[in-house]
Amino acid sequence: KEPGKALYSAMLNPQGGVIDDLIIYFMNESWFRIVVNAGTAEKDVAWMRKQLEGARVELSVRNDLAMVAVQGAEARSKVWQVIAGSESATSHLKPFQAVEYGPYFIARTGYTGEDGFEVMLPAENAEEFWNELAAAGVSPIGLGARDTLRLEAGMNLYGQDMDESVSPLEAGLAWTVDLKSDRDFIGKSALLEKPVKRRLAGLVLIDRGVLRAHQQVLTPHGEGEITSGSFSPTLGKSIALARIPKEVVDGEQVQVVVRDKQLVAKVVKYPFARNGKPLI
Repeated sequence: KEPGKALYSAMLNPQGGVIDDLIIYFMNESWFRIVVNAGTAEKDVAWMRKQLEGARVELSVRNDLAMVAVQGAEARSKVWQVIAGSESATSHLKPFQAVEYGPYFIARTGYTGEDGFEVMLPAENAEEFWNELAAAGVSPIGLGARDTLRLEAGMNLYGQDMDESVSPLEAGLAWTVDLKSDRDFIGKSALLEKPVKRRLAGLVLIDRGVLRAHQQVLTPHGEGEITSGSFSPTLGKSIALARIPKEVVDGEQVQVVVRDKQLVAKVVKYPFARNGKPLI
């Protein structure tokens, strides 16, 4: 095991539904850092505490920390510029690795499909760090821009692309669960027993229009639904993630119901783009 190694995974309920998707950092045999979604943190912590009853494990909620994500082609160099001496401590990091550097926990992770760092630091220092990044030329972005980037990168959004009623096997997250080894985990038996009927696929709109969540998808094998959709600036087209019957293959054309009209879209393998370059 490599200290600082990060793992993206899904936390499941006994029925195999996704309670949350999260990143776990292995620092040593007695210290793991877990980063959950802010909107589900209270629920996640309650679930973890319930599972830990009777175990010799301590779960500490770090409300004293904040996290700032710095993403983009120049992200790492900007962080090095602001945090003195951090380049030598972090330049060796590969994607999904992290290291402690003074009061900072610096991880080469993100939710944009771009390179960069997610920096955890004392919350009381977050505003100063933010202002120093801005002074170094780092521009702030809103949730709309972030959502467009993560969609282009084919990254799931909890509450839209999956939730507690959706199996990771039908949310494009089969790679996050181990169904082959003897190792057991909560929800494994349900995943093995329940047949997979749907899959998460990419859509690129051929007709003019904009794809949005909850729009109906019509296929020769039955109906599906868009879970996330938007216009892609990188592709210059409307794109979406959709849960559709598993029999629908990539390259096939389907119809999406948009304002009572059936628009033609092509089923594709996502991600749609990475590092600002089209992949479709």
